[in-house]
Amino acid sequence: MPPLRRHYTSFAALSLGLLAACGGPFPQSTLAPVSDFGHDIDKLFTGIFWWAVAVFIVVEGLLLYSVLRFRHREGTPSPKQHEGHTALEITWTLAPALILVFIAVPTVRTIFKTAGEAPAGALRVEVIGHQWWWEYRYPDLGIVTANELHLPVGRPVAVDITSVDVIHSWWTPRLGGKRDAIPNRHTRLAFSPDSVGMYTGQCVEYCGASHANMRLRTFVESDSVFQAWVAGQSTTPPAPAKGSMEETGRQAFQRYGCIGCHTVAGFATGIVGPNLTHVGNRTTIAGGTMMNTEQHLHDWIADPPAMKPGSMMPNMHASPPDITALVAYLQSLK
Repeated sequence: MPPLRRHYTSFAALSLGLLAACGGPFPQSTLAPVSDFGHDIDKLFTGIFWWAVAVFIVVEGLLLYSVLRFRHREGTPSPKQHEGHTALEITWTLAPALILVFIAVPTVRTIFKTAGEAPAGALRVEVIGHQWWWEYRYPDLGIVTANELHLPVGRPVAVDITSVDVIHSWWTPRLGGKRDAIPNRHTRLAFSPDSVGMYTGQCVEYCGASHANMRLRTFVESDSVFQAWVAGQSTTPPAPAKGSMEETGRQAFQRYGCIGCHTVAGFATGIVGPNLTHVGNRTTIAGGTMMNTEQHLHDWIADPPAMKPGSMMPNMHASPPDITALVAYLQSLK
């Protein structure tokens, strides 16, 4: 293949790769905000981006002009040299300073706006980072859940974030900026979601072996759907029927010591692992890494460290019949 054709082929392959990279979908893109916080950050980014484009065009334009205008030509004298041009030096000193002012003012304004306290009547949510899952507490509603946050659309939310072990960082890109979860400290975030939907996020501060498996989902719902979820979360699951598979699973839950780590309202009071009172209603398990299906529950109970490296939940070496019963019991917790 001729050298020139090889260059064209390489360029075409590179172009196709770049176009494919721009395809999507991008569920965790900050460029598609769905909250007031997200829109403020996006507006700031867009403004700075166009300032950068303008600077690039001016600088590159002057560079190209200089290269073409003063390029070497056979038989022509060298261009006249200029030194100590006062007006030019003042111009290229003031211009960047003015550009920085135009960038700094909206940046500082946005920082203060997005760091402010939530308005009165905001829904309070406490976010607690664990290795490797998220705990959510609604102190005004008396609800505790894990990994899946439910919020009403259009209502301000005041999020209080901390950690019980190492530093984590809570981030749902389309809803707002990330905030570190630091042991013995509290960071805050306030925003108002404006669009119904499910938005994914994750921990973005390296926190150990399963850092990449510490994910989360935020469900923004209409007020009626959210209130129905609150009502469901406020109930206590009924005890399984006598002689049922679910009752056998409940007995196995106690026999294998699961009650020492997990809470199930009206039955177990463990606080080490996620609250399982309504785990049957969740869409995911294991820190948001697997869909909440019968097979995934079976695989998870059979050997948690194999499914999630470094898992704090040990392999209890449960027998296959007990695992089947435990899955039935957990799926009944709705």
